[in-house]
Amino acid sequence: MDDKSPLPLRERKHRRTREAIIEAAMTLFAERGFDGVTVTDIAQRAEVGRSTFFRYFTDKQEVLFADDAELRQLLIAACERVAADLAPLGTCLADALAVTRAGLLALTGRIAERSHWLPVRERLIGERAELRARTLLKERGYVEAGIDVLQRHGAAPATALLATNLAAACYAAAHAQTLATGKDLPAALDEAFSHLAGLDTRRLRDRLD
Repeated sequence: MDDKSPLPLRERKHRRTREAIIEAAMTLFAERGFDGVTVTDIAQRAEVGRSTFFRYFTDKQEVLFADDAELRQLLIAACERVAADLAPLGTCLADALAVTRAGLLALTGRIAERSHWLPVRERLIGERAELRARTLLKERGYVEAGIDVLQRHGAAPATALLATNLAAACYAAAHAQTLATGKDLPAALDEAFSHLAGLDTRRLRDRLD
């Protein structure tokens, strides 16, 4: 975190401690795997006490999902700003996609700040069923948040559902590309949405008829 921010000293210390715990945990997870790391290990590596760890996180699994609440807030806030400008959204899929794109760009911009941990996090989640289940719930929560914003700004239910699931597919494609090639996540997301924008709708209609 940037200590030049206008946040009060206490809040800056709070953020530094939280970041130190996250970095320590992820470093240890990369070295030893999820099961090979204890809360005591994380606290020692971060140079804090166990009680300090538990002031920030309920367990080591929580560290892997440390940014979830912030990411959800970023997603909703960005969606709200664009949706307010385009409302009422009605059945316009293009407008609904513009809203979801804005939300995901805000979300991926924050994720990109920890991009060096993406491969480690992906490996850990892939190894444990409970982490995969939690990831699916988190992603479903993002879709539901997007649907809620769209419908509150007048989107038809079917349009909101289609737009958010198309956006989720774009995010999945971008995430996979970033892991495979190291491409910047927001740029990969923009590329995925560009593929949607470049669809030849007449040709697609002919193929589907």
